[in-house]
Amino acid sequence: MAYGGMPMGSSRRAPSARRGCSPRIILALLVIGGSVFMHFIGTTKYANDFTGREQRLKYASKEEEVALGLQSAPQMIREMGGEHPDRKAQALVDQVGERLVASTAVKDAGYQFDFHLLDDDQTVNAFALPGGQIFITSALFSRLESEDQLAGVLGHEIGHVVGRHSNEQMAKQGLIGGIASGVGILLSDGQSLGGQQVAQMVAQVTMNSYGRGDELESDKLGVHFMTQAGYNPEALIGVMEILEKASGGGGQPEFMSTHPSPANRVEKIKEEIAKMRQKS
Repeated sequence: MAYGGMPMGSSRRAPSARRGCSPRIILALLVIGGSVFMHFIGTTKYANDFTGREQRLKYASKEEEVALGLQSAPQMIREMGGEHPDRKAQALVDQVGERLVASTAVKDAGYQFDFHLLDDDQTVNAFALPGGQIFITSALFSRLESEDQLAGVLGHEIGHVVGRHSNEQMAKQGLIGGIASGVGILLSDGQSLGGQQVAQMVAQVTMNSYGRGDELESDKLGVHFMTQAGYNPEALIGVMEILEKASGGGGQPEFMSTHPSPANRVEKIKEEIAKMRQKS
């Protein structure tokens, strides 16, 4: 006999009681949690005296960074047209780079600095590998108007090295990529890749924001290194103008770029120069 429409002794449960987390949510949480866990056990915490920041790094020792840079440098040189044949120009790059190192705390940073003038007359660029391998293309070198501007370029790249930016970026890539994969699983409907694409785009924008922060930090360090080595830090503003002119003044929106806009960089450089002069 039934009372209230349900047989006595029935063990039937409400539908919500049988429902648990979907496998998709469980998988997403596992991927995200695993990425965070691996980030913290697979990286090293480091207090950087140059930047004043605490970082998490993929490579704990500076010796590992030096080895990585030395291993990668030959291929980089080949891809960028080889070393420039003008020995006099190369000597000037060496002279300015070595002055920036010897005149600042960089000399005690534990890196092996080498400065390379590359025989690439098309790409207006300069960059640094972990550990102290620094490159400037002839396309950029030929556009510079003074030794002070060359010091600005090299000082900025030295900033990337002592800021350990490449090392820090490598540590972040695994974390951001793993979180993006987990979020993509959450957003996915199991039939399209829309969720994964959105998550990957957000991850790319996030990594780009870190890259822009590194560029501004290296500009700041470059201003300090130039000043300490006896160069005019305002010359770095001229470098930004050269870079903007070389790019045609266009390009994609800043949030999609790894570099801040030249106008933004100029403003920050001026602010840093003003701060230094107030303290002196």
